[in-house]
Amino acid sequence: MVSDKIILGIDPGTTVMGYGIIHVKGKKFDLLNFGIIQLSKLPTHPDKLKRIFERVDGLIKEYKPDEMAIEAPFFGKNVQSMLKLGRAQGVAIAAALKSNIPFEEYTPRRIKQAVTGSGQASKEQVAAMLQNLLKFEEMPKYMDATDGLAVALCHHFSKGIGEHNKSGSNDWKSFLKNNPDRKR
Repeated sequence: MVSDKIILGIDPGTTVMGYGIIHVKGKKFDLLNFGIIQLSKLPTHPDKLKRIFERVDGLIKEYKPDEMAIEAPFFGKNVQSMLKLGRAQGVAIAAALKSNIPFEEYTPRRIKQAVTGSGQASKEQVAAMLQNLLKFEEMPKYMDATDGLAVALCHHFSKGIGEHNKSGSNDWKSFLKNNPDRKR
């Protein structure tokens, strides 16, 4: 685990996309920036995808993150909305891959759990905890900005082990390998 790195967190969306950027030095972390990418006024879905790619690529060029974390899609009842959200997430991931930045996904529940200690926390509770941890004064107009920041902080607290790195980690063999002191 790198002890000095920049993490870009993304909360994907097709109307508003949130982002947060933190700098981690050892056990200390600092806020670099957070905000939103406003997409609601763009006329078509392809226009929105293009804007997402350009803005995420711009954030990568400006802040030079070492890693990116993104909120994983959750299950919804509207299939069309889920497809659009998945495309938005894919375009943000493509921007990271273009710059050879590794990425990891985290579920909404896991992000809330990492930041507040409760997977059932509200957006406002997450934002208040982030404000306390990262010492920013003014709450943003859109909670998507603090959601993006929460994804970056979750990645740090999770030591970079998200949904991709969990595969195979739930079996008995992996448990014994990772916990040699637990063998009898």
